[in-house]
Amino acid sequence: MGRDIISLSVGEPDFATPPHVIAAAKAALDAGDTRYTPVAGTQRLREAAALHFKRDLGITVPSAQVIVSAGGKQAIFHALLATLDPGDEVLIPAPWWVSYPEIARFVGAEVVALPTGASGGFRITPAQLEAAITPRTRWLLLNSPGNPTGATYPAEELRALGGVLARHPQVLVLSDDIYAPLRYTPGAHATLAVECPALADRILTVSGVSKSHAMTGFRIGVAAGPEWLIKAMAKLQSHSSGNPASVSQAAAVAAFEGPQDFLLDWRERFRARRDSVVTAINAIAGLSTPVPDGAFYCMVDAAPLTERFGDDEALCLHLLDHGVAVVAASAFGSGAGFRISFAADDAKLDEAMRRIARAVA
Repeated sequence: MGRDIISLSVGEPDFATPPHVIAAAKAALDAGDTRYTPVAGTQRLREAAALHFKRDLGITVPSAQVIVSAGGKQAIFHALLATLDPGDEVLIPAPWWVSYPEIARFVGAEVVALPTGASGGFRITPAQLEAAITPRTRWLLLNSPGNPTGATYPAEELRALGGVLARHPQVLVLSDDIYAPLRYTPGAHATLAVECPALADRILTVSGVSKSHAMTGFRIGVAAGPEWLIKAMAKLQSHSSGNPASVSQAAAVAAFEGPQDFLLDWRERFRARRDSVVTAINAIAGLSTPVPDGAFYCMVDAAPLTERFGDDEALCLHLLDHGVAVVAASAFGSGAGFRISFAADDAKLDEAMRRIARAVA
C-alpha cells in the first residue's frame, strides 16, 4: 500500500494551462499541423517570441535573432556546446539550478562557483565577479528570478556587474529570465541586455512558456541573442533534435500573443502561498528562509539541524519519512538546507508545513 507523500520538490505550476493555449493546440492538430517546421522554429513563433522579449523583458530583437528549442534547457545546452572548449571556465552563482554545472561539465568546461547567501540576497557582487574572471573564463550564467532561491537582480546591480564585464570582452553571459513573469517585487523586470546594451552582442537571454503559462510538458523554450550565436545553436539543433514539436509551437504562439491577464491572478495566488510558507518555516526552530522575490521556491536554511541529522540529504530523507518531499540544498551547490516549491494548493502546503514542524521537533 502506498504512502501519503506531499511533494514540494517539482518546479512546475500546479495551475491548468490557459484555455486559449489548449484551443490553439487542438486547432493545430485539426489543421494537420503535424509536419516538420524550420529547425529554429516557425517564423510565426519566432515573431511571437520577439514580441514577448519586447513586451515582458524590454528587449528589442528581430526574429532572426530568436531561436525556439525543446525547452529552455536545450537552448542553454546548445549555447554552451557551441562555444566552450575543454578547460574553459564557466562562472555560476551558487545556489544554482541543478542543470547549469552538469551542462558545462558535459562539454569539458570547468565550473567556477560564485557562492552567495541569504544575507546578500543570494546575489553576486561586482568585486566577487571581478576576482573570479580569468583569461579562461568564457561564460557567466545569471538566473533572475532564480531557481532555487527566488532572488532577483535589481537594475543598478546588473549595471554594476555590466561594468565589470565590459572590461573582459571574452566573457559571454547567459541570462536565464524564464521566471520573469512570476515576480512579486514592484516595478519592471530588470535584465542585463536592457541595462547594459553595449554588451548585447554577447548576451543570450533565455525564456519560455513552461513556468509563465503552465506548459512544462509542451517543451518550448525561446532564446534571443547575437545572430552568430543563434545560427550556431540552430546548426547544433538541426543535428540533435531537429525542430521543436509543431503542435507545441502553435500553442506557444497563442501563449505569447494571447491574453496575459490570468498572470495577475496566478502571481497573487503564488504570493499568498509564498507568504504562508515563509511564515510557517520561520516559526520552526532550526529552520529559516528569506522572502523570495520571484519564482515559486523557498531556500530553507537548516544549518542548526545538520549536526543532528548528519547532512542535508539525511534531513531530507527524514522529512520524506514524515510525508514531505523536498530537495536537498547540496543538489544546488549550496550548504545545509533544502528547497521548497510552493507550487501546490493551499491545503497541501498547510499540511506539509505541519509535517515538517513535527518531523524536526
